[in-house]
Parts: sequence; C-alpha cells; structure tokens
Amino acid sequence: MSILSPHLVLNMFAFPLLFLFLAAPVFGQDIVYDIGHNVTTIIGTWASGSQNVVTGSNFARPANLSFNYPLTTGISYSFTSDGFYEIARYRMMGNGTQPQCITGVLNWCHGTYNLVSNGSIILTPFDDGYQQIQDPCAPVSNFLETYNDTELYQLWNIYQDAVRGYTLQLYQFDGTPLPPMWQLTSSPNMLPTQPLRNVTPKAKSAAVLLASAGERSWSVSSLTGALSLIAGLGIASMLL
Repeated sequence: MSILSPHLVLNMFAFPLLFLFLAAPVFGQDIVYDIGHNVTTIIGTWASGSQNVVTGSNFARPANLSFNYPLTTGISYSFTSDGFYEIARYRMMGNGTQPQCITGVLNWCHGTYNLVSNGSIILTPFDDGYQQIQDPCAPVSNFLETYNDTELYQLWNIYQDAVRGYTLQLYQFDGTPLPPMWQLTSSPNMLPTQPLRNVTPKAKSAAVLLASAGERSWSVSSLTGALSLIAGLGIASMLL
C-alpha cells in the first residue's frame, strides 16, 4: 500500500481550507471569478478518488431507473458552458453496532446551475433524478425513490494540484468540504440535458432544499440555516 508524503497530504488539505478561510466574503461583497479563484473553468467532468464513478451513460439509465455499479465509491460532477449540470454519486456506509448492516446509496440527478455572485453555486434539478438505497437490515432492503432536491454549495474553487492537476473543491451549505474532484475531461460527459423520463412533479416548499451527505440518503435541510451561516461568515470576516 502506497503512503502519501506528509508534504503532499498537507498540500491536499491546506489549500482548500485556506481558500475557505479567505473566501468568506464581507457580507454583501461579490466574489470575482478570476484566476485567483479558479485556475481553469468549471466546464467539464470532475471525479473523486479513483474516478470510477463518472457521470454519463455508464453510470445511470434513467429510462428504466437502473444503475451500473462502479468498482468503487465516489462522486462525479459535470458542467456545461450553457448552464447544465449532472451528478453521479455512490457511497457505502457502515454500521458500528451492526457491522453486517452496510448501506449502499447510488444517486443520479441533472438540471441547471447558477454561479451566484456571492461565490456559491445553486443546482436546480429536473424532476427525473432518482436514487437506489440498499440496506440489508431495513424492512425493505432495496428500493428506488425520486430525487429532485435543489442543492446549494456555499463556496467552490479550482486549483492546480502538483500530482493530479486541476482540482475542483466544493463546500456544502454548512461549509463541509466534499472530497476533492480532479478533472477527468475538459468537455462534459453527460446524458442529454433535458428531462429523460416522465415524472409527476411533487410539491416543493418556497425554501431551497439542500442535499446533506450526512444522512442515510442524500436528503434535505432548510435554506435558512445555510443563509445564516453564510451571513455569519461574512460578519466574521469583518471582525478578523
């Protein structure tokens, strides 16, 4: 098993954390999307870890609500130049009290994105997203459900990693960083950028829904806490 050098580990984590600290804007101040924020454009396909989880037809088949299981877990995001995105996610979660109860979640969605002037990204999905949850200890061990939650990423940036190249770092609504994703292709590998199956739209509240990776599935929280946190970061930056 290879061991990362301390300097490489420091570079992998220090830069994103430093960016999060420096990017906390003064409340009401816009972010400038220049080379200091991103060394390259967000357009393309990005994937974490071993890059076995990748957006596109090799991961999801929306027409029959199925997935191709990747070799390993991970996340992948793709963005087009005209405002569309796609997400592929696969994770396994252990159970400390019941080691045999390992839960697997596969999640796919796509829609439109908006780069907000305060440095955040809002992803607004089409209604055809879905996820599969496998839990051998649950009353229903394998089931599918619709996933069409709007997601907010508080901050993001792209930097140059000495080993992996262009690296996309996204921060969730509460400031928690996602695993870094490295650019797989500069052109997005995606399914068609339109609804791919008929879905009866469900009623949504006025608040934007936020995906939380801390739950059994990719579930949601309210926008109020996220906006309060963003405002708090802005106020905190004025006090530093």
